[in-house]
Amino acid sequence: MILYLHGFRSAPASFKARLLAERMAATGQQAAWLCPQLPASPRAAINLARDLIRGCGVDIERELCIIGSSLGGFYATALAEEFGCRAALLNPAVRAARDLASQVGTTTFYHSDQPFEFLPEYVGELEALQVEEITRPERYFLLAATGDEVLDWQEMLAHYPRARNRIINGSDHGISDFAQYMDEVLAFAGHASAQLGQQLDKQQ
Repeated sequence: MILYLHGFRSAPASFKARLLAERMAATGQQAAWLCPQLPASPRAAINLARDLIRGCGVDIERELCIIGSSLGGFYATALAEEFGCRAALLNPAVRAARDLASQVGTTTFYHSDQPFEFLPEYVGELEALQVEEITRPERYFLLAATGDEVLDWQEMLAHYPRARNRIINGSDHGISDFAQYMDEVLAFAGHASAQLGQQLDKQQ
């Protein structure tokens, strides 16, 4: 089972979420894919994720992997520590309260013109979710791009010591070349081997 958590102002329609959903569907594993629209409130977002985890019907520690992108990676870390499951982190925010304090106000979602309001109290909600030091690094996989224009990949690497990682030379915050690394992420999550992914790509 995969629970995908998107980033700040993002949605299930984001580039990486769509790629992963399509691959899961192509391999007949769509029933093992969860990708909710997260509320702007970090407290509400984490509670929604908790409810989905508790209701997913699998052995959480053995069968669940949370894939989190940017702010979703921050949430995924907090949830992995809470539930003991695996987490794959895609250019994760390490200190979200610090990074998003400047984003308080009203703007729009990246994938629509709908308003997105980030309230001042949300910064405190992020602070309450901060994980200062991970435990059991073997349950984490970090995918970080040196070309990330938003977050510092070296800070990411330092925050997940001894965890499995793939450092991409270049790329960007959205990991626009994610298709090259998707099967490695899915393999860590326990779904769709790289070989199967390559076979599917050749058939298209």
